[in-house]
Amino acid sequence: MMTLDLDNIKIGSTAANKADAIREAANLLIQTHHIKPGYMNSMMEREKVANTFLGNGIAIPHGLPKDRDDILRTGIAVVQIPKGVEWNAGEIVHLVVGIAARSDEHIEVLSNLTTLLGDESLIQRLSVTSDPNDIIASLTQSAGTKPATPQLADFAMAIEVVIQGKLGLHARPAATFVEVAKQFAADVHVRYGEKVANGKSLNSLLQLGVKGGTAIRVMAQGDDAEVALAALKEAVAQGLGEEEEKPAEVVEHGWTPQYVGETIPGVPASPGLAIGQVRYFKHRKIVVETTAKDPQAEEERLNEAIAAAQVELEQLYEEVKERSGAGKASIFRAHAEFLADPDLASETLAYIRKGHSAGWAWQETIQMQVAALQSVDDPLLSARATDLKDVGTRVLQHLAGIVDDQPFVPDIPVILLAEDLTPSDTAKLNPEFILGFCTASGGPTSHTAIIARSLGIPAIVGTGPALLHQAEGTMAILDGNSGNLYLEPGDADIESARQAQRALENLRNEEFRTRFEPAITTDGHRLEVVANISHTAEAERAVNAGGEGVGLLRSEFLFLDREDAPSEAEQFTAYLDMVTALNGLPLIVRTLDIGGDKNAPYLNMPPEDNSFLGVRGIRLCLARPKLFKPQLRAIFRASQHGPVKIMFPMISTYEDLTAAREIAEQVRAEIGAPAVEIGIMIEVPSAVMMAEELAREVDFFSIGTNDLTQYTLAMDRLHPVLAKQADGLHPAVLRMIDKTVQAAKAAGKWVGVCGGIAGDPRGAVILAGLGVTEFSVSIPSIAAIKAKLRQISLTDAQAVAQKALSCRTAAEVRNLLLPM
Repeated sequence: MMTLDLDNIKIGSTAANKADAIREAANLLIQTHHIKPGYMNSMMEREKVANTFLGNGIAIPHGLPKDRDDILRTGIAVVQIPKGVEWNAGEIVHLVVGIAARSDEHIEVLSNLTTLLGDESLIQRLSVTSDPNDIIASLTQSAGTKPATPQLADFAMAIEVVIQGKLGLHARPAATFVEVAKQFAADVHVRYGEKVANGKSLNSLLQLGVKGGTAIRVMAQGDDAEVALAALKEAVAQGLGEEEEKPAEVVEHGWTPQYVGETIPGVPASPGLAIGQVRYFKHRKIVVETTAKDPQAEEERLNEAIAAAQVELEQLYEEVKERSGAGKASIFRAHAEFLADPDLASETLAYIRKGHSAGWAWQETIQMQVAALQSVDDPLLSARATDLKDVGTRVLQHLAGIVDDQPFVPDIPVILLAEDLTPSDTAKLNPEFILGFCTASGGPTSHTAIIARSLGIPAIVGTGPALLHQAEGTMAILDGNSGNLYLEPGDADIESARQAQRALENLRNEEFRTRFEPAITTDGHRLEVVANISHTAEAERAVNAGGEGVGLLRSEFLFLDREDAPSEAEQFTAYLDMVTALNGLPLIVRTLDIGGDKNAPYLNMPPEDNSFLGVRGIRLCLARPKLFKPQLRAIFRASQHGPVKIMFPMISTYEDLTAAREIAEQVRAEIGAPAVEIGIMIEVPSAVMMAEELAREVDFFSIGTNDLTQYTLAMDRLHPVLAKQADGLHPAVLRMIDKTVQAAKAAGKWVGVCGGIAGDPRGAVILAGLGVTEFSVSIPSIAAIKAKLRQISLTDAQAVAQKALSCRTAAEVRNLLLPM
């Protein structure tokens, strides 16, 4: 039971800042023998990773779980600050409630405090009272003496679930519960003992005081009640975003500061350390005419601007894909979907027909839609608002009379601060001048964060408005691993951070120095590391990076961003240039893979409800032989000049493969070219289940883990909620890979992987253990993956792979210890 007496209360205090207030509360706990002095530092550290502001003038600073041994006995201390102290930007605290609790005892305090949150007049009185007994009475009253509150109703439709984790339903898992509940129209109530809470209210849920390992009754009423309960049951089963506490791991760079002027905590978005002055990002200015005389001409201008924006998005897609692969580049495919939105078009046309210019009409429509999204208290919809704003600006540039769109290029390398950055803004950043960036809004799974990771720019997001009140030119250290921006660091911290940077750079340099060495495991097994490429020029880059060939040439680069299909001669020239650049190293050409998230307007493909399950990949090629045969002729012609292999994408049935092989053989015979190795992409579960039969008909398999993950888990890897769960290291996906490899081995065929997990050091080790012998990765990843594979024995990798196959979740796989 939490205790509170006069010695634990300080009335009429003042504090210059949050740190002073925490020190006052900690000193009270030290003086009353509740904590050791070291726990004060733990309370400070907690502020770097979590917000302890509870609401309505109350904050609850407490230490990190790893430092519970510094708690001598359970207790609380209250510091009253009548004039208030700013906790975070816009958050003024009058009652600082320091908590010392070794287990879930603090849930009781949260329950009492959240009851107080609903009584503003009581909080105001406690904030200025001169009698500490008023505070004691309010915080220690028993359940029977608390003010009566209306009891919410029980609903007939309900489920029983058990809250996991030692700490119970505290703020973070409760917030996740509320977020899931708010996705549904149904009312959601939660019963815990004699109390019933609103499942869509964080404050209400916290008042329940649910402890870990106990059951709650989740009830719903409304049209989608059954679906809501199923989603909440799944969310609770998954732990509500709460992870079991593990021993603290030293971050890769191992650096922490000692003395800094201010720390602004945020959310890690892209790892790494950046050291430099801060500078604010300046957005472009666009001016449009309000009215126009010719509505028909304005409609044509609108259509032309949208078409131009689509071309730009396609180009941006290709540029990002070159650096980071299709997965991250697909952000800009999603942007293109906005341009096809019929509501945007119809609303814009309505304004044009009333006499407005296309620019003004489009701007007005976008602003209204963005405002509507931003007004919804839902972070996912807010992220969509950022994307919509980005797309709107892209079109508007083609409709504007005046555009101040000079690229943001500082004169010295800086750490960029911004309220937010759009994906397009981020993709244009030059890593030579942008050391790192920090935004007040956004999340780690936002499109902006994904692009930052692809560029290798350290980044922090979601810091809140405190970020926007810093002086330009202030020295700072941005830690993308911990999610903290350290302002005005001391000279010693700057030097130690630079040493950490140099250590990382030395590691990368050593990997680069040995990039041409083969990837031979410590027990003598040779593994191939090759490149994924999307352009002719990348073939030479792949070789220079240490690649042992090209495991995936995305041939669709020849078909996109143009008004008609490439000729056979044009394709042959491109393939020949790559064969020449590779100088005897193998080139695997994936035949045209258009459809899904890639389209070419000149193909006039009819719209599909779900293009990922429609005519794409080999289905399109079989349906369009006039498109397919010229490509095959060009490939066979190029194969006469060097080692070229053909790979068919999206094979889902045995009939797909036999039909494609028949056409390929017909073309080969017409040209008189020698036979080449023919393989297929394994990207869908049906291909895995038919792998034994398919293996007899091909020379190799290449597993596309990005699509295989998406189709196996039935999770769109671009979905705002599900994307982070679409993990290629999920046991279900790994078992698919294992089954594929076993079928190939039985037929004497080799297996490569050209998806994202091949370029992940952990994924590469597990894949090697499963029997994968070729790793096709992005060019920047080649040296690191070769270095990683040289550090392991195949025997150890096999042991880890077997453990991975036995795991239940992707998190368990990612927590496995790797062989050293």
